[in-house]
Amino acid sequence: MANPQTFQFFNRGPSPAARLVFFVVLSLLLMFVDARYRYLESARNALSMLVAPIQQLATMPGKLLHQAGEFFVTQHGLVEENSKLLQQHGHDAAQLSLLQSMQQENQQLRNLLALPQRSEFSAQPVEILYAERDIFKRKLLVNKGEDAQVKIGRVVMDDMGIVGQVTRVYPRTSEITLITEKDHAVPVQIVRNGLRTIVFGAGDTSQLSLRYMPISSDIQNGDVLVTSGIDGVYPPGIPVAKVVKIERDAAYPFARISCLPLAGVDRNRQLLILSDLPPLPAKPPEELSPGAGMDAKTGGDD
Repeated sequence: MANPQTFQFFNRGPSPAARLVFFVVLSLLLMFVDARYRYLESARNALSMLVAPIQQLATMPGKLLHQAGEFFVTQHGLVEENSKLLQQHGHDAAQLSLLQSMQQENQQLRNLLALPQRSEFSAQPVEILYAERDIFKRKLLVNKGEDAQVKIGRVVMDDMGIVGQVTRVYPRTSEITLITEKDHAVPVQIVRNGLRTIVFGAGDTSQLSLRYMPISSDIQNGDVLVTSGIDGVYPPGIPVAKVVKIERDAAYPFARISCLPLAGVDRNRQLLILSDLPPLPAKPPEELSPGAGMDAKTGGDD
């Protein structure tokens, strides 16, 4: 058994209060020396270098959590921003398409309104309301009729050329038959050489045809056809079509000639209905030949 006096000897020492006072005084002394003479600067730098890795390890979990939170917040924000940008892009694309359509329509209206100023005939603008859904019928319905003094037979055109002819009139609307209607005929002449002929509709909005033209006819690809004006219906000199294909076969007496309409028969919405042309003089009656008159007279005596 240990001796009690020896045990008390090893437990002897300063009291806790004395220790506290000692360390406080020592701390104040070290702070004063450090602030005054900078003796502990190197020791503090060395200790900071030793402690720095420990500090980084201690703060790493918090940094990782903060970075992960920022990543998910940023990812969510980017997804929302991308969605808003896509919606805005779609809206802007629709607005741009509408603006381009309005600009094109505005330019076409300007061209239409300028046509009567350059011609001897008057015209009234109309707008297409409906288009025939039957692919074999090339007809349109416009927004003016008897109330606007529209009459059957008047010519309809756009800023590029002849579109068709009024074939039926209602109180507030009119029906227009396109020149591409099958077998619809328009008297024309070739600008290059003045050759007169008739162009017929083929039932296709992108095609007209010249029929009964001899294979020796002076017609070339690219020739422009304009109205001849000899029928008293279509004013002369209005563009109608352009020759795009010529097939000549010696086995047939006539050439097969395809033409492309110059007017927007299936594009524009605004058109012009031209006024009536001055009536042509009446065709003189056919005179009977002398032989025919004698025969008629002899037959009367019998």
